[in-house]
Amino acid sequence: MTDLWRLNAREISEKVRKREVSAVEVMRAHLSRIEKLEPRIDAFLHVNEHALSRARSIDSAVSRGSVDLPLAGVPAAIKDVLHVANMPTTCASKILRNYVPPFTATCVARLERAGAIILGKTNMDEFAMGSSTENSGYKPTRNPWSAAHVPGGSSGGSAAAVAAQMAPIALGTDTGGSIRQPAAFCGVVGIKPTYGRVSRYGLVAFASSLDQAGPFARTVQDAAVVLAAISGRDDHDATSVERRFPDAHAETDGDARGLRVGVPWEFLKRGVDAGVMTSFREALDQLQACGALLRDVSLPHLAHAVATYYIVATAEASSNLARYDGVRYGRRAEGATDLDQMYGETRDRGFGAEVKRRIILGTFVLSSGYYDAYYLRAQKVRALIRRDFEAAFESCDVIATPTTPSPAFKIGEKTDDPLKMYLEDVFTVPANLAGLPGLSIPCGLSAGLPVGLQLMSRWFDESMLLRAGHAFERLTEHHLRRPPL
Repeated sequence: MTDLWRLNAREISEKVRKREVSAVEVMRAHLSRIEKLEPRIDAFLHVNEHALSRARSIDSAVSRGSVDLPLAGVPAAIKDVLHVANMPTTCASKILRNYVPPFTATCVARLERAGAIILGKTNMDEFAMGSSTENSGYKPTRNPWSAAHVPGGSSGGSAAAVAAQMAPIALGTDTGGSIRQPAAFCGVVGIKPTYGRVSRYGLVAFASSLDQAGPFARTVQDAAVVLAAISGRDDHDATSVERRFPDAHAETDGDARGLRVGVPWEFLKRGVDAGVMTSFREALDQLQACGALLRDVSLPHLAHAVATYYIVATAEASSNLARYDGVRYGRRAEGATDLDQMYGETRDRGFGAEVKRRIILGTFVLSSGYYDAYYLRAQKVRALIRRDFEAAFESCDVIATPTTPSPAFKIGEKTDDPLKMYLEDVFTVPANLAGLPGLSIPCGLSAGLPVGLQLMSRWFDESMLLRAGHAFERLTEHHLRRPPL
């Protein structure tokens, strides 16, 4: 039973519910796996000391006949930006060191109600600001495929944990690609749901009009089960909607015959790694060979998406992070002689360089005299990007791009050039600006590192994404590849 960590979530749940294995055995196998690999990967900031106790309660529920648990006994890693009661939530920031929230995020609570067991909290870029998990206030996470490379960000810890088989599923958050980009870099499945599909209650805010929680998994079917469990209306979040999946397994039925796949070739002309483009073209050929229909689509305003995103996101971050002032919770700088000094030193010592950079930029674009020139104009371009997608979906069911312009880069390679780092999000930020759902699935390797295929669909049509993604998995074996650990 020591290799139970090899099983995916669906297999674990089935075996636990049939009492072929116990949840305790599954949990012990994963805790042992973490103990073995964590020193090499640094995916976790905190491991749940009560995980075995929770596993015993799941076994007791199963023995009493409770079978309505689609994730019974499945270990789940949680990005450290999502609250879990009585467990630290630091957002990988020193300003929240030792902060323990009194409540659990809605999406995490729903995951637990489905039978999942929280393994622990995963590392991330501080306050979800970054594309490499190098901006953590505590340690960088390493890509399981190569310790010299980043796992992506900001949900790099969650992606690395799933790729290294330390957890079969994980939750991350996606503000500009922070689920899909690390999923691509680590060779796993990642879904950014439609804005409003999953409650944001208990998710520490970065940019409130862009943030969305979603799953990592090793198969599309596992991701579908997790998404079904965590989605739906929540009275604590006025932006959430009642659009739950009736049957997660049914959503992945079907094939690619007749699927209209739009490709914005004009958007892919420059800056894409040759190996990434080769894998992308091969993925399109494979979809076409099994009945998908390729369509050229035009998305003319996507060229402005990165600039628009980094105005909107930083403006909202400047507002959201104003609450970290040393008064209400979190770290307070010692030795200050007045209130202004306490505020300044608390934030200066508590925030890392990237968070400070984005707060300053966001404060600037919201300032008197610049609001209209930057923030208001960015919101107008955001509306144009949404209209581009509306027009494109008149002729296609999904839109396909590479998830990232390159495979994972080396640790330290882009830390001195923020613009190069920001351009890693060029293919992912449009979905956040438009509120669309997006899926990243493994589609090949470039220089021995994973490459992701991104699919985007109409608002609240995750079923189409799951159908397309599962059809692609049945055609290929990319999702079966594991890092050489």
